[in-house]
Amino acid sequence: MSATIWHDVECGGYLEDVALWRELAEAADGPVLDVGAGTGRIALDLAARGIEVVALDSEAELLEALQARAAAAGLAIETVCADARAFDLGDRRFGLIAVPMQTLQLLGGPEGRAGFLRSAAAHLRPGGAVAAALADALDAFDGASDGLPEPDVATVDGITYTSLPLAVVDEGEVAAIHRLRQAGGVEEHDVIRLARVSAAEVAEEGEAFGLTAEAARRIPATDVYVGSTVVVLRGA
Repeated sequence: MSATIWHDVECGGYLEDVALWRELAEAADGPVLDVGAGTGRIALDLAARGIEVVALDSEAELLEALQARAAAAGLAIETVCADARAFDLGDRRFGLIAVPMQTLQLLGGPEGRAGFLRSAAAHLRPGGAVAAALADALDAFDGASDGLPEPDVATVDGITYTSLPLAVVDEGEVAAIHRLRQAGGVEEHDVIRLARVSAAEVAEEGEAFGLTAEAARRIPATDVYVGSTVVVLRGA
């Protein structure tokens, strides 16, 4: 099944954080690097507001969709296919490095986050900021006993795509989010693992790379989405 379509189904409708990313980007001195950009949920929005954006993701298929959407909208967005844990953009420097949608929790724990923070610090303009969203609620959940949340649903080219959260399984240092994906009579079981990490821990990790924590920002929970804490780390 298409990674692009599932990304859009499960992430594309999330709007609760958009105002915060706009605020941080407009306050930044210089361009924005959108890490884990996917199909462009945030990058396209910022570019439409006249902000220079570079979109970074490890999945080329998602970036191809982003480029097509940017071209259709008459927007210029540079895309970079790279691992967030070890990216090198040469002498490029950014006023804001934005990490929405819990991307930081997908990097494989402390070592992966350290790799990202090292790369991010090297690509900040003086006084620039790294801002990363962390999921607040990763409590274990079992649909068999707790009831199932509403699924994410979208229809593309006459095919209905449904992504139903089944459970959040506590695996110690990570929370495994299990989903049932259904489309055109085909089913697949998908699992995403998010590292359990607090804003305070990320702030401490950032100190090793010369980044200083500012007041964290909040994205409240809704009936559909968990809330997030956005850690803001300022460069020298």
